[in-house]
Amino acid sequence: MIVLSCNNLNKSFGIDKILENINFTINEHDKVGIIGVNGTGKTTLFKIISGIYGYDSGEIYKSKDCEIGYLEQNTNFSSENTILDEVLDVFSDLIKIKDNLRNLENEIANQSNNPKILEKLMSEYSVCLEKFSNLNGYSYESEAKGVLRGLGFSEEEFQKPIKILSGGEKTRILLSKLLLKKPTLLLLDEPTNHLDSEATEWLELFLKQYKGTVILISHDRYFLDQVVNKVFEINNKKLKTYNGNYSDFLKLSKIEKEIEKKNYENQQKEIKKQEESIQRLKAFGREKHIKRARSKEKMLDKIEILDAPDKERKKAKINFSTSISSGNDVLQVKNISMGYEDKNLFKNTTFNIYRGEKVALIGPNGIGKSTLFKIIMNEITPTNGDIKFGTNVNISYFHQEQKTLNLKNTIIDEIWNDNKNLTQTEVRNLLGSFLFEGEEVFKNISMLSGGERARVAILKLILSNSNFLLLDEPTNHLDIDSKEVLEDALLSYDGTVFIISHDRYFLNTVVDKILVLDENGVTEYLGNYDYYIEKKKQLKETKELKELSDKENKTKTQLKEEKKKEREIRELQKKNRNKIQNIEKEIEEIESKINQLNLKLCEEEVYSNPEKSKEIHSEKVVLEERLSNLYVEWEELLI
Repeated sequence: MIVLSCNNLNKSFGIDKILENINFTINEHDKVGIIGVNGTGKTTLFKIISGIYGYDSGEIYKSKDCEIGYLEQNTNFSSENTILDEVLDVFSDLIKIKDNLRNLENEIANQSNNPKILEKLMSEYSVCLEKFSNLNGYSYESEAKGVLRGLGFSEEEFQKPIKILSGGEKTRILLSKLLLKKPTLLLLDEPTNHLDSEATEWLELFLKQYKGTVILISHDRYFLDQVVNKVFEINNKKLKTYNGNYSDFLKLSKIEKEIEKKNYENQQKEIKKQEESIQRLKAFGREKHIKRARSKEKMLDKIEILDAPDKERKKAKINFSTSISSGNDVLQVKNISMGYEDKNLFKNTTFNIYRGEKVALIGPNGIGKSTLFKIIMNEITPTNGDIKFGTNVNISYFHQEQKTLNLKNTIIDEIWNDNKNLTQTEVRNLLGSFLFEGEEVFKNISMLSGGERARVAILKLILSNSNFLLLDEPTNHLDIDSKEVLEDALLSYDGTVFIISHDRYFLNTVVDKILVLDENGVTEYLGNYDYYIEKKKQLKETKELKELSDKENKTKTQLKEEKKKEREIRELQKKNRNKIQNIEKEIEEIESKINQLNLKLCEEEVYSNPEKSKEIHSEKVVLEERLSNLYVEWEELLI
């Protein structure tokens, strides 16, 4: 079934045409990825679909029961709620039904001497209870907690007030609420921007299993490969559809572009051949030759000229270079520890970085990766340990929030202020290579998008000629083309790079050493992200083999004791499984009993008898309390 389709959709802002003759069809259960360079109209298309923007011409069809949920890329909100209360607000209608049930129970108890009113109340209660049960009223809180945990919030954080959260954490709250609402059509604009690797993997699985339709804008190529079954590429105001994931798109797009190039070149050859033929015929000067020339000119005029492939497609030209080579030892971090008040981030962190290395620092959100970078930059002081730089180390720092940029400056002044030796023409040429052309160079930094600010910050890094780059999430706001160019530039860079990134595709391409940060320090892996995953797997297997070997060398008494412990664990697990099954069976039985009691309360012989009515009502209250406790116990056993 078609959920959404567009037919010849056009959108302009003033004289600037953004989208032209957009056509596509999205079916139920489709998972669609929209890609394209920044500024091509991806977010504009989302806002048209969601109804935030209008459109100039064309048609949009949405299925009759299409409910749209939209997560914007850069959003913020204020709330006096805690994290859990804010997310539970999604179930406000369900909570109202629950409160209404409690109120009705009290009224029923108080109206036991009035059969007519009691009959009306019991009828209303029965309807409410059925609705509450059908809407999964007994487990909505467990579901909310599960989504929060999946997106990286710990149980201890559930009672944190929203007002103290960062922008990224608030975005995760909004994403949690959207996933819990379960709209038929999910529109997600860069959903992984504020997620660590574990949360991203959880979201990948969630979206793959999501029963609705999903359209997402993402520059996370690894994520697109895992989730989508269709790719829309927006380029030159047009939209093209490709079946498959991102890797399939790359293959199909490459073949398509080769065909387009060949067709274009063949057409150009044919046009040139015809033009030469026309000129020769005209040169003869005879009337019959001139007639043939005119006939050929008319035929040539009717030809639909193909556009040159990627006619308007531009990529930033990024090239890092160093003004001076550093010594072989670039950075020595020895026994660094850091914490705030009672919270320890990491301790005894020790590692070395050498000239020419491309090193990644990874770890869960909140472990202190950016804090470690700030310690290296001497912005904050560690609680313990030393930092030592090698000879001739010239360091530059790319902050993930582009804090190195002066928001009051124009783009051209931001570059020129640090590079007075350059002429205006040279600065404008550099900015042009980073896609800032014409009057755009006079835009204020504060007015730029995240991707545009990132390009300015990267240009500043290039012009610094530093031989040691600290890059904190450099790909966060870059489009795919810019990421690929940055990857190529870093691979050819002759200096040293230290990178914080959650971009698994980027880590695979660029780095040759990975440092995994946790509360006890760092673990070093000499390879890219795939090597790190494979090495972890090998280490786990080695550990298991060692444990097996150790077992074989142990005394009979030790083996007997271990077997006893293993048996106890198995028995406990079996006991828990049985307990879960018994709880589920009891829940089913109690829900059935409650429904039977509700039916009894609606019988005339019961509601007309105050004593009988009160007795049944009391029994039902006891059962409902037991049911609530069982759900809590069931949830704890599942965790």
